[in-house]
Amino acid sequence: MTTRTFTVPSREDVSPSNQAIFDQLKKNLGFVPNLYAYYGKSETALADYLALQNRQSTLLAKEREVINLVTSQINGCRYCQSAHTVLGKMNGFTEEQILELRGGSASFDAKLDAVAKFSNSVVESRGKATEEAKEAFFAAGYTEASMIDVVIVVGDKIISNYLHNLTGFAIDFPLAPELQTATV
Repeated sequence: MTTRTFTVPSREDVSPSNQAIFDQLKKNLGFVPNLYAYYGKSETALADYLALQNRQSTLLAKEREVINLVTSQINGCRYCQSAHTVLGKMNGFTEEQILELRGGSASFDAKLDAVAKFSNSVVESRGKATEEAKEAFFAAGYTEASMIDVVIVVGDKIISNYLHNLTGFAIDFPLAPELQTATV
């Protein structure tokens, strides 16, 4: 049995509507990340995914990065761990804080700790978070609308995690350290 190789399409390999999105991504980010490019193999997935990722939310960018880091760690997605390590630093987290977040906690910030632990519980239990994690989340000042937004970010990240875990295309971000070997 041969192992299938998955390739990332170039701009020329995707539809005209996806080419326009590639052009916008390159303008905004300086490049088209391989994950986004891979979505371009589908006529609608790239636009749909970007709309989901960029939707209005009750959560701050920093809170969304906490969820992204926790979810990507649990799902073992090296691509998203690496991309969100870069994004986490852009949102003000240190390398040490990012490693702690990937482990499911944030001892450096009580509110972010509640988000990290709640997200960890949601992902680990496939949506059946512990009562303790839920109550700590609400006690930290989050609302039911915030809970919905956490679940949407988890879902968004699971989509990307699974897609990369299925395909294994090249990681085009600095490789995040393995959590087990990292010094926290």
